[in-house]
Amino acid sequence: MHSLEARTPPSKASGASRRALLVGGAALVGGLPIRMASAAPGPPTIQAQHPRNYGVVGTTPYRLCNLGLREGYGVGVELDRGVLDVTATADALGLQAPSDMDDLLQNGRGAELLAVIKAAMAQTSAATVVPPDELSFAPLVTRPEKILCIGFNYRKHAEETGTPVPKAPPIFAKFRNALNRHEGEIKLPTDVDTQFDYETELVIVFGRECHNVTEADALEHVAGYATGNDFSARTLQMATSQFTAGKTADGFAPIGPWLAPRRRVPDPNALRLTTRVNGQIRQDWTTSDMIFNCRQLIAYVSRIMTVKPGDVLFTGTPQGVILGENIPAQQRRWLRAGDEVISELQGLGALKVTLV
Repeated sequence: MHSLEARTPPSKASGASRRALLVGGAALVGGLPIRMASAAPGPPTIQAQHPRNYGVVGTTPYRLCNLGLREGYGVGVELDRGVLDVTATADALGLQAPSDMDDLLQNGRGAELLAVIKAAMAQTSAATVVPPDELSFAPLVTRPEKILCIGFNYRKHAEETGTPVPKAPPIFAKFRNALNRHEGEIKLPTDVDTQFDYETELVIVFGRECHNVTEADALEHVAGYATGNDFSARTLQMATSQFTAGKTADGFAPIGPWLAPRRRVPDPNALRLTTRVNGQIRQDWTTSDMIFNCRQLIAYVSRIMTVKPGDVLFTGTPQGVILGENIPAQQRRWLRAGDEVISELQGLGALKVTLV
């Protein structure tokens, strides 16, 4: 993390900063921050001095986040004493800045982001730094074109579920309604299922458009990596050969809290992964055990479709899920309202959700 002597956001009573006030519980619907009526209808126009550059985010040294704000969302940059609110700081400095993580990635506005950070370092009195205890995170992305997922991508997970090792990556999809945030809630759809399960996963976040890329070049198209939970309703998932019904209920795709840029993760297939349910460790493994590694997954999906900046790819989960327990399904203790699930990947941060 990086130091910055900066002012903290003004108090709620002052109303002095348009962006410094973070979203509270009253501004959340289904665990997801919502855009208020006062939000701008779209991202600001990119100024000519900052042409689109889709490679910048992956090379930055800072972990980034998508903040939940009263006006909608905003990009945050992790510093030693808090998180730099990029939009509020840009407003104070008279600079253009991406309006949120999707604007940053999809519109190649990394150069503007770095310009704001550099100016904030030089003019600390204009910087808005949100203290850690006042942070409210949004889903890491809120409007990707694609949310791609890979099934059974760890050998021991395939083994525990009695699934043959796949010959090609099994691809399925989630939709935007499933996106959720760190410290968000998942409302369990108990009228259609009762067998709810966690799947902690490494999530790849794309920074460049890629189509038919080679394995050697695949990681160059990555903006960064994040912690994700491919939350699942198992009865719906297993009812047919298609997984979608059990995978994309509202809030079933928490991602965050941080985007760790590619520069900070030299090898995405050398990360420890853990899951804790109510404080008890359930998964504890490493991404080195993937059947298809990150380079192979990116190359494979890019041969099938064009992957766009801001798209995300869940890469599969290791053994330790409830579905894999070697007891009859009716005897398993499936997740229920009141449970807390914390997913974590080394260097990417801990992602907590509560079930209601």
